[in-house]
Amino acid sequence: MGKLPLDINIQEPRWDQSTFLGRAQHFFTVTDPRNLLLSGAQLEASRNIVQNYRAGVVTPGLTEDQLWRAKYVYDSAFHPDTGEKVVLIGRMSAQVPMNMTITGCMLTFYRQVFLPLCCCVLKTPTVVFWQWVNQSFNAVVNYSNRSGDAPISTRQLGTAYVSATTGAVATALGLKSLTKHLPSLVGRFVPFAAVAAANCINIPLMRQRELQVGIPVTDEVGQRLGPSVTAAQQGIFQVVISRIGMAIPAMAIPPVIMDTLEKKDFLKRRPWLGAPLQVGLVGFCLVFATPLCCALFPQRSSIHVSRLEPELRAQIHEQNPSIEVVYYNKGL
Repeated sequence: MGKLPLDINIQEPRWDQSTFLGRAQHFFTVTDPRNLLLSGAQLEASRNIVQNYRAGVVTPGLTEDQLWRAKYVYDSAFHPDTGEKVVLIGRMSAQVPMNMTITGCMLTFYRQVFLPLCCCVLKTPTVVFWQWVNQSFNAVVNYSNRSGDAPISTRQLGTAYVSATTGAVATALGLKSLTKHLPSLVGRFVPFAAVAAANCINIPLMRQRELQVGIPVTDEVGQRLGPSVTAAQQGIFQVVISRIGMAIPAMAIPPVIMDTLEKKDFLKRRPWLGAPLQVGLVGFCLVFATPLCCALFPQRSSIHVSRLEPELRAQIHEQNPSIEVVYYNKGL
């Protein structure tokens, strides 16, 4: 068996990113929860394989499949722009286990809002707690999967976190107060409405640095051309749509199923099964919804030069008048 050639393009995903199917295959690999079980040594070994190959050094005995496996392990744990190792719960491979737990608990405890008045004292604290947990997790994910490598100070990060979580929790409480007299089935959908609205607040606030200074745009071969706020706006909008899409199956399907099951004798005799069953249903939905909604838009998105800021547009035309489309990492 010969030495592995150096012409394999591991700068790009293995599958065609111009098609939804190709992007779905890519994100099913990136969001695989089993990546969380890899040790630090395995992550470092994968990083060394990838970085050595990009530098023209092939690890002895390396096969193409092993190279691609190393690339996806590397991509699952390291930020594409900064190269920093992403905190464990901020990785996309943590989306399914973390969200199934948080979303399952949100759906379960939101149900208490519509139970008899003896539970009323639990209502607001319970909603606040789970929304705070959810939005804190989202803040970590949004920061960890931001676009670009512009530095952000601890103060800026703290301000973004406080504003994002406060705004999101306030939105959730506002929606809860509007549904006090609605049927219990309708009440089960309050968490989805709250999460959807909160995503519109949390993501832009946690990535506000990008909206202030822009994100790097490149030509087709990856050469940086300058920062663009317009590209940042487009990328963040796409991420918001994807995140809301992820929440739809997990927060819309289990409530309908649980509302039906809770009327059956089986669950009436075993009420303790309600919470784990709901968490399991949410997890099943997220296994498919997470990669499929990540695949709605390419990770390496594009924007026409004519839509960029005048200064950047002029700079690009001066450097290379033939460039009509530029590219950027939209984040996740």
